[in-house]
Amino acid sequence: MAFPYNPYYPHPYERFTEQGLLEKGKEFLIGDEYWDFLGGPKTFVELLEVFDSVGKKFKEKIKKKIEQVANEKMNN
Repeated sequence: MAFPYNPYYPHPYERFTEQGLLEKGKEFLIGDEYWDFLGGPKTFVELLEVFDSVGKKFKEKIKKKIEQVANEKMNN
């Protein structure tokens, strides 16, 4: 089982999986452990850098689209 991100970051992941049901690192992976398992060491760091770069490049376009969708939903 894998969780692609830790919604509690910077705090540890705390859900049912941490209550003795599954063994972390063997039966489930979270965030960087998962991505590094898939792509090798530093994959998670590289992925964050890509998201940051794309986010900065398309920030205004994304913002305008969110505003457009919000306006359409509110006016319907």
